Amino acid sequence: MTGEQVKPQLVFVHGIGRPRDPQQELVEWTRALADGARAAGFADRISALTAGWAADASFAHYADLFYDADAQGAGEPGEGDEEEAAVMLGLLAEFVDELLERPEHGDSRDLRRIRAQLAPDGQAQGAGNLARTLAAGLAALAAVPGLNAGVRALSRQKILSIVSQPGRYLARRHPDAAGRTLDRRIRDRVLACLDPARPAIVVAHSLGTVVALEALAEHPGPVPLFVTLGSPITTRGLVWPLLRPHPPATPATVDAWADFRDGDDLVVPKRRLAKAVAPNARGVQPISDRMDSATLWPHDATTYLRRAEVAAPVMRALAAPAAVR
Repeated sequence: MTGEQVKPQLVFVHGIGRPRDPQQELVEWTRALADGARAAGFADRISALTAGWAADASFAHYADLFYDADAQGAGEPGEGDEEEAAVMLGLLAEFVDELLERPEHGDSRDLRRIRAQLAPDGQAQGAGNLARTLAAGLAALAAVPGLNAGVRALSRQKILSIVSQPGRYLARRHPDAAGRTLDRRIRDRVLACLDPARPAIVVAHSLGTVVALEALAEHPGPVPLFVTLGSPITTRGLVWPLLRPHPPATPATVDAWADFRDGDDLVVPKRRLAKAVAPNARGVQPISDRMDSATLWPHDATTYLRRAEVAAPVMRALAAPAAVR
């Protein structure tokens, strides 16, 4: 029995940040991927990508949900919820740990003092005190002299986003009127972009890699390729043990997982996904590829997408014969 060829989906999943225009972001991410495709030798397929002939592309947007939670009484990040504040404080502590593991910062007395003051373990003193410790740590980190250019590029607000949005997602709080927690509503946004009857290439960035991993664990449709960019999934003390399902494994329907990390990306822990994530039943595990860039802040999604190494597997997956239904 024959059927029609199925057009694949290309789903982008963003990371931390403020609410954005999904259509504009889709255009920018697609253009960045086209730049990477050109660099990878796929110039003849760029028109098919940008015109939507190669795949139906969508941008899974959820950033507004963090601000909806604020409007529902969440208040300042970490304030009023002890567990959420503890997660955020722990993430900031791990961020400082990552800095201290770098040769250029290993002897920094300022960073060591900040790390000692954060000390999230064994100091559950209530949400108010935890929130104040978090605020003081953010201010102190932003003021440390002698940090490399990438760290100096981080504003207090950007550091806060790095720890607060993952912290709020992983705290799994803030239910809506229907009882759906914030993390559930975020995953539902991603799943709404996925048609189980069609193959999907999913490209996720930063916090979006955590969201996509958990969403794909529930997704029954085929995923020829899962791409993670600048992922914090293996952050040791907080993100990794709070992932669901646990222990983390490659989602059952994923055929290939390509993970990319820039050596100067401060959000990415040193522990490699390829060594941490269990394979699915078909033996699929992440294949991690380290890159080095000369950019001041290499964590941006479009910076990753413009790399030939990132674009090449995506373009190959889009060009592969689609499943016949």
